[in-house]
Amino acid sequence: MKKISIGIVDYGMGNHSSIVNSLRGLGLRVKVSNQKIELDTVDVILLPGVGAFGLAMENIIKLGLDDYIKNAVNHDKPLIGICLGMQLMTESSSEHGFTNGLELIPGKIISFPNNQSHIGWNGINLKKSSSSWLNESDRTVYFNHSYYYDGPDLYKAAITHHAFPFASIIKHKNLIGLQFHPEKSQVTGKIILKKIITSLLDD
Repeated sequence: MKKISIGIVDYGMGNHSSIVNSLRGLGLRVKVSNQKIELDTVDVILLPGVGAFGLAMENIIKLGLDDYIKNAVNHDKPLIGICLGMQLMTESSSEHGFTNGLELIPGKIISFPNNQSHIGWNGINLKKSSSSWLNESDRTVYFNHSYYYDGPDLYKAAITHHAFPFASIIKHKNLIGLQFHPEKSQVTGKIILKKIITSLLDD
């Protein structure tokens, strides 16, 4: 049986070693690249990220990866976004001024009230509509962010409580975004990654 391959998009932001180790620990082949010809060969594209939304989009556009990612998704290539990578999948962000996103999932990214941060371990609660692709509810995972997804409930696959309920997982067609860091969430994070990747390829 062919080993599943994951292509991590390298746009110059974030340390990829943790996610690479997690994916390889699941028995997956992993490439880290910003070369379209290499990303074309993988089964699933993964968009990671740590840092500012605006700079991330600037780097992605400079590399010509914005149009590439949109085209890949339009041709049914599964895409996973993690933390900032999840936020980049949306229409826009208000972080340090307005910036357009990849516009793959309706909704925008806004800050928590009073510029508070959400850092540390917290639970995720799956909506019933998500039970067919992931059976992990009330699990504890690791977060580190101060902006969150503000969009239609239709795309909110899991909810976490921090001051108020917000979307910790968003989903649309062959796209899944995780606001938390599965690669830093120990065994639970690996279970979630494996089930998400399997569900995307089974759809």
